[in-house]
Amino acid sequence: MSPRPDVSEARKNQILDAATSVFIRMGLHKARVDDIAGEANLSKGAVYWYFKSRDEIIIAILDRLFEREFRGLRELQSNDRPALERLEHFITLTIEDIQEWMRLLPIAYEFLGLVFHKKFVQQSFRKYFQTYTEHLTVIIQQGIDNGELRPYDAKDAAITLGAIIEGTILLSIYDPDAVDIPKHIKTGTQIYFDGLKVR
Repeated sequence: MSPRPDVSEARKNQILDAATSVFIRMGLHKARVDDIAGEANLSKGAVYWYFKSRDEIIIAILDRLFEREFRGLRELQSNDRPALERLEHFITLTIEDIQEWMRLLPIAYEFLGLVFHKKFVQQSFRKYFQTYTEHLTVIIQQGIDNGELRPYDAKDAAITLGAIIEGTILLSIYDPDAVDIPKHIKTGTQIYFDGLKVR
């Protein structure tokens, strides 16, 4: 008899997909585990089998979102192409992901609101920021070391690049008619890259 397949990852993703839909539709504060279970076509007990609390579901959603971005950065970090080319490719990938992020934007900013009140959310975002910055810092430092990029502090340069992306997304919330996220991320980062590269 062949062993039974492990369905735990598939089941977890089913719950996280359902939770994401519920959070977008109802908001974080109104959504209950009952709502998530109903969306996933599972019993409440089945949801609690995989996630001990609603907070644990929130952390898992954040981890899943961040891991996708980290995977791309890890691949670029170990690539042997010129640093500037890798950074430009990272921006291309980021712009391609914008559509998915826009779908999640309502809950993304609810998550940010929780940073002020929930220690576990603050820790998750801090870990994201630190990991994101570390990967970009390595790529920028590689470019500085090989003479391709100007000798700025690599970590400061990495934080600045992240600020252009995150700031553009935030400005689009203030005035969506004035800010075109893909266009203005591309414009802002091109100005940034022009200043970073050696003449």
